[in-house]
Amino acid sequence: MSDSYKIALCQLLVTENKEDNMRRAKERVVEAVSCGARVVCLPEIWNAPYDVKLFGKYAETATGPSSTMLATLAHKHGVLIIGGSIPEKSGDALYNTSFVYAPSGDIIARHRKVHLFDVDIEGGVSFKESETFKAGEGFTVFDTGFGKMGLAICFDLRFPEMFREMAEAGAHIVFLPAAFNINTGAAHFDTLAKCRALDNQIYLATCAPARNLSASFTAWSHSCVATPWGEYCAAADSRETIIYADIDVDYLQRVRKELPLGKNGAG
Repeated sequence: MSDSYKIALCQLLVTENKEDNMRRAKERVVEAVSCGARVVCLPEIWNAPYDVKLFGKYAETATGPSSTMLATLAHKHGVLIIGGSIPEKSGDALYNTSFVYAPSGDIIARHRKVHLFDVDIEGGVSFKESETFKAGEGFTVFDTGFGKMGLAICFDLRFPEMFREMAEAGAHIVFLPAAFNINTGAAHFDTLAKCRALDNQIYLATCAPARNLSASFTAWSHSCVATPWGEYCAAADSRETIIYADIDVDYLQRVRKELPLGKNGAG
């Protein structure tokens, strides 16, 4: 396991133009690599508008153009890419899926969003992912040259047992592509991100789309990296940007030694 490495979270502005979304994602990955990132993460649903009526139109298989582009970038630049998420077509079903690409260009993990975002807030957002997507199953942990990592998507954040399982399975960091909406994001996102990192003594890296006020779905944005101590070491506002953080595994181990939650909670 590497003691320290740099990650980049690419908070992308997403439009209805798929080719433009892909171009922007490619440019930001290349920029992040040029700034020393060893792991690069994209947002939830980065190649399409976040709109249940459009997911089917933009859906791809695991070997579609978006996935192929990220696999090529990972191999060309020798980096690990957490591929945000895309609408994935598998047989007759659609999933909200995140793929992970090793520096070899191979897909080494896939997480299909388990907890679908169905919400109806009076005076606010009404949205039902389950009208389009099928739910995935289980938690996702995978091995890398930097150690074990976990992967979840957006609404999964509200279910603490999933994050405890990933931490107990050895993940020192969990990546969370997440398009929280502007209402629930303002109310809960900051608290949830810090709590999941603090409770499990892990790093939590969330990557959101930039805020697009002309879109049918307005994202909260605010990509961030929360530390095992429950504070941010990197955070964005609502604009398109890339944020960077150094993931210090020695620091994580020190926090766990000084405040042994796992030991104290055993039994």
